[in-house]
Amino acid sequence: MEHNQTNSSSGTARVVVATTVALSFISFWQGAAIVLSDLASSAFYAGGIAEQAIGKSAPWFILAVMLFSFAVRSVYMEGCSMFVRGGVYVVVRDSMGPFMARLSVSALIFDFILTGPISGVTAGQYLGNFLNETAEYMHSSLRVPPNMFAAAVGLLATAYFWRSNIKGIHESSEQALRIMQITTVMLVIFLIWCPLTMIVRGPAQIPPPPTFANMHFSDDSLGWFKGTFWVQMPIALTVMAFGHSLLSMSGFETLAQVYREIAYPKLKNLKLTANTVCIYAVVCTGVLTVFAGMIIPDSVRGQYAQNLLGGLAMYLVGPTFLKLIFHAFVVTVGVLILSGAVNTSLIGANGILNRIAEDRVLVEWFRKPHSKFGTTYRLINSITLLQVATILFSRGDLYILGEAYAFGVVWSFFLNSLGVVVLRFKRHDQEYKHPGNIVIAGKEIPVGLITTTAVLFLVAIANLGTKKVATIYGIAFTLLLFAVFTISEHINNKKAGVGEEKQGLEAFNLDAQAEITEESVQARPGCVMVAVRDYTQLTHLESTLRKTNLRRHDIVVVTVRVITGTGGYDLRNEQIFNTYERELFTRVVAMAEKEGKTVDLLVVPGIQPYDALVQTAARLKASRLVTGVSPGVESNDLAMKIGQAWERLPEPRQPLSLEAIAPGRPSTYVNLGPHPPRLWPEDVERVHELWLEMSGQLGSHLHHRDIVSVALRRLKQEIHSERRDEVFLDLDYEMHSVHGVEVPEENR
Repeated sequence: MEHNQTNSSSGTARVVVATTVALSFISFWQGAAIVLSDLASSAFYAGGIAEQAIGKSAPWFILAVMLFSFAVRSVYMEGCSMFVRGGVYVVVRDSMGPFMARLSVSALIFDFILTGPISGVTAGQYLGNFLNETAEYMHSSLRVPPNMFAAAVGLLATAYFWRSNIKGIHESSEQALRIMQITTVMLVIFLIWCPLTMIVRGPAQIPPPPTFANMHFSDDSLGWFKGTFWVQMPIALTVMAFGHSLLSMSGFETLAQVYREIAYPKLKNLKLTANTVCIYAVVCTGVLTVFAGMIIPDSVRGQYAQNLLGGLAMYLVGPTFLKLIFHAFVVTVGVLILSGAVNTSLIGANGILNRIAEDRVLVEWFRKPHSKFGTTYRLINSITLLQVATILFSRGDLYILGEAYAFGVVWSFFLNSLGVVVLRFKRHDQEYKHPGNIVIAGKEIPVGLITTTAVLFLVAIANLGTKKVATIYGIAFTLLLFAVFTISEHINNKKAGVGEEKQGLEAFNLDAQAEITEESVQARPGCVMVAVRDYTQLTHLESTLRKTNLRRHDIVVVTVRVITGTGGYDLRNEQIFNTYERELFTRVVAMAEKEGKTVDLLVVPGIQPYDALVQTAARLKASRLVTGVSPGVESNDLAMKIGQAWERLPEPRQPLSLEAIAPGRPSTYVNLGPHPPRLWPEDVERVHELWLEMSGQLGSHLHHRDIVSVALRRLKQEIHSERRDEVFLDLDYEMHSVHGVEVPEENR
């Protein structure tokens, strides 16, 4: 089968561009855990912030907001069911055009920017207050200033996850699931201990019902409405109170983002994910906040406004030391889940900005990948700087952060809901519809969807008037981002209009393919696949070109275009193949021509680069995957990550050989999956000696493989027995002695 890297009619190199994102699918439990890492984290701060704003009836408003989350859940489910990927930005763009899309995504970025600081600072508040309470219990005079300590913890958490995102190391769905399992243990203990406390000594008080007489707003929480006739209207005050409690519902944008990775059947699993999220959030945030209002005495509850669950733990029935132990567990859970929310905020903001950059709404400068890690580090740096500035501005005060956060949450919800309403009349391919539809004269009217949108609009307007600092900061921030997006889009359109191109780059003929197959790439089974990303590090490609015989193996050069902000299928060519990919493949083509060999060029969009690589290798039935190794990265570590991605492939998995080439180091060769081990000569001799010794007693039917089989079976038994540590010491000694590394003395 003859193939060429250039198109015979145009003379330009042909690049196959996959338009379907390579995904590693997750269960609805894992999807729910990712969403809850954001949504359920509000249980740690929403109740205290709301009570500071509207008084002691706040727990009922928090519970009402969590019940209302079922309606907002339906809005996002309808948007997802139309395969509108990318969340708010794509929904609004498709329904109301690019102008409103830029405005909506500006508000959404404001939401994500605030998620990190409020989560990090909350973790610091819980940790700082726990340290102070422990010191008091131990009669120590040592104290930490809670706000300053909380700000420091928030800054440290932001710095840690900034570095992780620069490296491209994201929290996996398995990690999120483990965190939610630990959180569930905490929740179950609260659900048992709180009723037991009220049975033993009765509730300290019942939170007053959310009536006009029981809503007591502070001057700050009334904002510009203070002294106006609106504060005399019960309905208006109810909407304002609802707005002050709405921050407890943030996280549904993560549901739109995670939908792309939910396993099939997607809609069924999306429903399970969304229902699990809402039920869990009602219990975790709503019910626990009500319990806190019942158990913590009114006279001291204000002291726990910024660490409400910590206060609830300390006012349960039982000995103080036991409550301190549980309080420590609550703090640990809080740090875990709130840290996850800090990470989610960086990933989410980076994803959204990447998504709009793919629509040419950001200049190309922002999207330049990191030379070592391949991440969009300039976007991550920009997001992190804004989050750091927000933490410094708040000085660790949760109330300020909460008010600003609620502003961004409600506007992103409203604009998304409005976009879905418009799409309801423009499109008729919804697999799922928001409940509450009536048919009048043969025309369906989405009463439920319109009602949800109207409620969100009223709350959004109320938040404009009640949150002075948040409104000024939020509008200024939103307009600044909107201006950046508008100017960037104008610059990109101008470049496209004048045909501005980077000088010296090859012209490529893009061949879009929905799915990558042997036929689409024109590579024979058993091909050699070379992964490239950094055009300054192509030593491994040069080595492969020199030693590969094209009569036996075709060479496919593939680059993974990391898609952070969209799980959309049918991506456009310019979203996948831009100036950077052109420059990369220009170097590849020049290198191939210098060696006098042809290569097939392939671009694959993917969420996780390693998963995308092994999925592509499996589809092409490649015999070998060759990859470079960045400086500072161990070849064995890279091989392990690719091996783990290979293990995630569905059965049957085709054997694949991996070669990792790094300048100045020996190449690393790994066979992925089950394969015959390469035995040292002394190992073969040892097996033969055992055979000679035993065959005299067992006879000629004993084979060498029987010796190995029994040895492996006995080894498996021993690693699950009391001899486990001894076995691992032997393995550690063998591993170190083979690689020439000095063996620790305790292992000798």
